[in-house]
Amino acid sequence: MPRWVERLPPHLDPELVTNGDTRNVVDGYRFWRHEAIVADLDSRRHGFHVAVENWQHDLNIGTMVRNANAFGAAAVHIVGRRRWNRRGAMVTDRYLHVLHHPTVADLIAWATEANLAIMGIDNGPGTEPIEGSILPERCVLLFGQEGPGLSAEAQAACEVVLAITQFGSTRSINSGVASGIAMHRWVCQHVL
Repeated sequence: MPRWVERLPPHLDPELVTNGDTRNVVDGYRFWRHEAIVADLDSRRHGFHVAVENWQHDLNIGTMVRNANAFGAAAVHIVGRRRWNRRGAMVTDRYLHVLHHPTVADLIAWATEANLAIMGIDNGPGTEPIEGSILPERCVLLFGQEGPGLSAEAQAACEVVLAITQFGSTRSINSGVASGIAMHRWVCQHVL
């Protein structure tokens, strides 16, 4: 082993330092070992979690995961089918904690044990505008399946279901975009 490798700080990866780092990471994490990045992120993750129902293999889950990484979510929870299309996540799932819950009841039990409020994000009847809402500092932002939205069981588990106000002709925005808006709303209230 070359002597310079022995002098590298432990968070740096000698192979990446030698061969270059082509990963999609911010400059501050360039050349860091994967485990060191996750450990650093773990030391400063935010108090919100993101959960999504996955009954029909939703293609937007990858975008939600990428957004969760960008906004510093504590974890992502997949409810229903364990498998999801990781392409949209652009390997950001490697830097997150992605947990699986077979049913909504399992997510509810987990959130209750963790003392986290469940806040639904959907655009159906009876929702309240997210723009005027105060999101709890410790919560789960729960998104439904693209198309049908939150299941009745998921809606019943929520303290409130919030909607993103829209002004165009389409009935809804895609759930990947909605997740980014909701996470940004949380960050604006608790971080910025």
